[in-house]
Amino acid sequence: MRIVRLRLHVPYMSAPDVYTTLADFERYPVLSEAVQNVAVTRVSENLTVSRWEVTFRAGLLRWTEEDEFDPRALTITFRQLEGDIAVFDGSWECVPAPQGSEILFSVRLDMGIPSLADALEPIAVRTLIDNTVSIVRGLVGTADLVASDVAVAVGSAS
Repeated sequence: MRIVRLRLHVPYMSAPDVYTTLADFERYPVLSEAVQNVAVTRVSENLTVSRWEVTFRAGLLRWTEEDEFDPRALTITFRQLEGDIAVFDGSWECVPAPQGSEILFSVRLDMGIPSLADALEPIAVRTLIDNTVSIVRGLVGTADLVASDVAVAVGSAS
């Protein structure tokens, strides 16, 4: 099981504005090439169930997750209910920063194939990082990866 943490700087956007943009899942396929489809079902005011299809290398990953929104704390937490990945849960948090805001992204990932974990998880983690950065840039325009607990050239990620 891997835990991935990223910090992205979003210049010129306030944390509440970034949060509002991140919380609008149904716009992700329009604004990001990595996300092929998102279908959202509202359960309550701050809880949804969403079905995702996201590009993974030459194919698609599909899963259903439960999403909890906290507009006061500017956080979104998610946990997978079913799908192609054995364990997938985490959070988005938007915080004020000098000249804009920062997004703190954390995810716990387990591909569910212990015998292949050493081979599959690094590929999945790298794709997750690339897709996350691509999604954020698609949603907010300019965003720089400023920290990662996984070996990635800061400022990069395609």
